[in-house]
Amino acid sequence: MSDARADATLGDAPEPGRDPEPDLAPEPVAHTLGGLVPGTGPDGRPAADAPLVAVTGVTGYVGGRLVPELLAAGYRVRALARHPERLRGRPWYDDVEVVAADAAEPEQIRAALDGVDVAYYLIHSLGSGRTFEERDRRTAQVFAQAAAAAGVGRIVYLGGLYPEGEELSPHLASRTEVGEILLASGVPTTVLRAAVVLGSGSASFEMMRYLTERLPAMTVPRWVANRIQPIAVRDVLRYLVGSAAMPPDVSRAFDIGGPDVLTYREMMQRYARIAGLPRRLIVQVPVLTPRLSSLWVSLVTPVPGGLARPLVESLVHEVVCDEHDIAAHVPDPPGGLIGFDRAVRLALARVQGASVTTRWSSALPPGAPSDPLPSDPGWAGGSLYVDERRVLVDASPAALWRVVEAVGGERGWYSWALAWRVRGLLDRVVGGPGLRRGRRDPARLLVDDAVDFWRVEQLVPGRLLRLRAEMRVPGLAWLELRVEPADAGTDPPDVPGARDADGPWDPDAWRRPPVVFAQRALFHPHGLAGQLYWWAVYPFHGVVFGGMQRNVARAAQTAERARADRGVTRADG
Repeated sequence: MSDARADATLGDAPEPGRDPEPDLAPEPVAHTLGGLVPGTGPDGRPAADAPLVAVTGVTGYVGGRLVPELLAAGYRVRALARHPERLRGRPWYDDVEVVAADAAEPEQIRAALDGVDVAYYLIHSLGSGRTFEERDRRTAQVFAQAAAAAGVGRIVYLGGLYPEGEELSPHLASRTEVGEILLASGVPTTVLRAAVVLGSGSASFEMMRYLTERLPAMTVPRWVANRIQPIAVRDVLRYLVGSAAMPPDVSRAFDIGGPDVLTYREMMQRYARIAGLPRRLIVQVPVLTPRLSSLWVSLVTPVPGGLARPLVESLVHEVVCDEHDIAAHVPDPPGGLIGFDRAVRLALARVQGASVTTRWSSALPPGAPSDPLPSDPGWAGGSLYVDERRVLVDASPAALWRVVEAVGGERGWYSWALAWRVRGLLDRVVGGPGLRRGRRDPARLLVDDAVDFWRVEQLVPGRLLRLRAEMRVPGLAWLELRVEPADAGTDPPDVPGARDADGPWDPDAWRRPPVVFAQRALFHPHGLAGQLYWWAVYPFHGVVFGGMQRNVARAAQTAERARADRGVTRADG
């Protein structure tokens, strides 16, 4: 590898929340694979005679992202899972063949691989206990024998990058052994060996993210000085898809990595800069063993200890690619592989739209491979704290919505008025807008309207008001107010997608009590200051947000009674 490729520039990072390459995130990786993939038909779907690929590990991090990429490349997909019911609700569920199969059961996996051209092996037992090596060995042997018996044309496996000639950690040794078992199967096999995968939800990336965000100063073990060649999850997926088309005479392992070679210390400092955090104080000490380090990681981050320990043990090795032979079969994309800084920016997608609880991404459209998926573990995608409250209101949905849409400004926030005024004053002192902006209109809102120190981010008339905080806080904050039907038959008219479960909308039901008022406060902390801020203000949520919910509900009920007293038959009369 050339020095030019290894030494990445430390150029200035863009402002947090800005998307430097908006065209990169949503595009299927197949768009840069030219004639390597079959391609879809005029209807955007794989052809009936397209190669059939089987994917294991579809409920995992890589597998869940690989399936839609294979479909976009024109492959027919058979998704193998021990519990197929866990796949319901995935966007691609109706576009694939779902088969119940346990990869450790010879008869099940043999039947599941029948007629398959390419089989993706994306299974490991990492984090499942001390005997994970034996489980991985056994499952790989069963899969290899079943693939050979079924006449599978190629196996593709994603393993770990490791240095030659060293005693490996149990995790890396197991991943290496699995690759060797598959290569010895008699089936042409592609083993892709990667180090740290950069993408929200990747365990290695999330561990680095949490450590950097939560600790402005830290003591670290010697392994933070080891060199690592990380790779963006988008490039991993591209290599996986492209490997399906390798010729039968190719059966070997390939090192895959991004264009940057960095130490773990450099990765944390660059992450901090890109995320808009102050430079971290990192003090290296010789006494932290991998075991102590993993205990420390599991204490500071939400990554489970059983997963943190094998990951930390693997970091004692320098993991840098020795070759780039993969380019002979899967050429680099026209714009080159994704560097560390760009991969981190793509992974730091700000929470937006209806996916607010599953991703926090800047201006990226949903669907980037680096974004968290709803199926990712709870610690994936960074911290997102939620205060959620729901109450049944004895008022019509229309009456409640009129109160919700009029919050802020002259009417205030329906709770501890003094606390809101003090918060607004403090915000102005530190350079924020405070409460002085008020509202454009006292009763009606539009997307992008300012409401005191909030801004309207999303508005579904009669249904949803989402406000994004513009006050000075160490993180990103939202307040979400929803009007929800008390039963399946009270959806409001003229709201896209809000259709009665039994047929047409019922306008009369939209004017009748009761209704549910749902309220959520969401906060994505920025560094340690953000964590401390959330826990400092959390005790006041019951007074501020609880009071707001009660008083909004009371105002809606009062309006409903006044309407009934006037004999008004229409809620908007």
